[in-house]
Amino acid sequence: MSEQNSAASIKIAVIGDVHGLWDSEDEVALKHLGVDLVLLVGDFGNEAVALVRSIASLDLPKAIVFGNHDAWYSATDWGIKQCPYDRQTEDWVQDQLDILGSSHVGYGKLDFPEFNLTVVGGRPFSWGGATWRNQEFYRQRFGVRNFEQSTARILAAVEDAACDRLIFLGHCGPAGLGDRPEDPCGRDWNPLGGDFGDPDLADAIAETRAAGKVVPLVAFGHMHHQLRHTQARLRTPLQVHNSTVYLNAASVPRILKTEHNCLRNFAIVTLQGKTITQASLVWLDQTLAQVSEQVLFCSKDLSISLNLPAGR
Repeated sequence: MSEQNSAASIKIAVIGDVHGLWDSEDEVALKHLGVDLVLLVGDFGNEAVALVRSIASLDLPKAIVFGNHDAWYSATDWGIKQCPYDRQTEDWVQDQLDILGSSHVGYGKLDFPEFNLTVVGGRPFSWGGATWRNQEFYRQRFGVRNFEQSTARILAAVEDAACDRLIFLGHCGPAGLGDRPEDPCGRDWNPLGGDFGDPDLADAIAETRAAGKVVPLVAFGHMHHQLRHTQARLRTPLQVHNSTVYLNAASVPRILKTEHNCLRNFAIVTLQGKTITQASLVWLDQTLAQVSEQVLFCSKDLSISLNLPAGR
């Protein structure tokens, strides 16, 4: 790609944890917003195959990673006991992976040469935290046994990237963004506090940066903006370190319906060259009018606002 095209502004939508709230109007809204690329951080539902099929049909450039709910009946012993289908004849986790195909970037990557951009996926189906969980699930599904092997899988995707400008996409964010309950990956349940980011993702990002590659954005979800332990404030959704924007897009619920209206949110990020110039959380109503824009980051004034839309 030419340097001129590489420096062109790219409008990216990051869609936080869906949790069943996705419909045909989302594609209409995304096209109305004029986005160039859509990033989805997972948690579509509890192995919600039909919903994942709907997302796979989204007619826009997209990259997707699965969250812990997307393996709800397969990753843990208690989840397997609740499984509503016959595991001898069905495998909803594999069904979801097959449906998304190359759009799923967990432990992989997707090149977008038209944008001079590669999206690299972190560990799929992650629950977060410093303990290696769901050992059998990761061993059987991916041949990964620990954080070190997981980091290596992510870095293998980095090595295979066609572009030197990379976005990392995870369900959980990386470790290292703080250990307060309100930090982007902070634990907001008892005992309060603690860093619930992914250590393997953090290590992969650090090694990628050390190799001289540009990482303007790390996008993730999992830890909802509304905190469990208090309603007095919201989670801090964004941090900037070493020119990389770390964005937690999990504004949940992402669709709010009332008797007379329907509001839906998207995180909108503008990438210009090597730099994120703005990140906002926008709400559209059922007529596609923008009723709220919360500027989370602006490279001009570094302003951060967490005002909620009316009626939230």
